[in-house]
Amino acid sequence: MPMEKIVLNASPLILLCNVELDFILPSLFAEIVVPEAVWQEVVNGSHLDRAAQLLPRLNWLKKVHANIAPDIASWDLGLGETEVISFALEQRSYTPVLDDMLAKKCARSFDVQVVGTGTILILAKKGGMINSVEESLRKLQNAGLWITEPIIQMIKRKAGE
Repeated sequence: MPMEKIVLNASPLILLCNVELDFILPSLFAEIVVPEAVWQEVVNGSHLDRAAQLLPRLNWLKKVHANIAPDIASWDLGLGETEVISFALEQRSYTPVLDDMLAKKCARSFDVQVVGTGTILILAKKGGMINSVEESLRKLQNAGLWITEPIIQMIKRKAGE
């Protein structure tokens, strides 16, 4: 699935920023947006958090308004996930980047194709931006990404590691 435009949820953005892998995003995608709720979640986080400090200065990231779709709101996801999926549903040229399994299931139920942080890392490795998907996943895991060992192994296989 070719992707030129993505709409990011908070956790992938926060984690990539906090382990200093945020540089891969503007190298991979022409347009990167976050809905207002995601922006607020990141900037209202810990002031010691690298993502909260960086976000206002990232010239490659644009804040957008998302009209919440009632059918998506009924899934009772977090506000960030709800806005990400609603935006992607309305703006079909944007691929949502979500790691939450229920949010992914919700998006797919509306025929919205989703990628997670693991896919971003696979693309970064294929593009020569990182040397090891596993090493990057371990950094993200240490920074708070909840990911199971079978998922790590699956992502490694997809990356050819």
